[in-house]
Amino acid sequence: MSPDITMCKGTGCPFKEGCYRYTAKPNEYMQSYFMTPPFKEDRCEMYWGDLQTDIWQQLKDIVKKKD
Repeated sequence: MSPDITMCKGTGCPFKEGCYRYTAKPNEYMQSYFMTPPFKEDRCEMYWGDLQTDIWQQLKDIVKKKD
């Protein structure tokens, strides 16, 4: 089954090998990709790791900033 997500081509991203948006097998007929990899300043807001640890940490950081 192909992923129903926006995938990433990983150009210039040091995290791509651990990111599901890069490593998932794309649908050969119709797959959406980011126009530009969302990696900026040593961080990717769209990183999708196997254990979701990066997303969880980002959410915790956001909550801390609002306190």
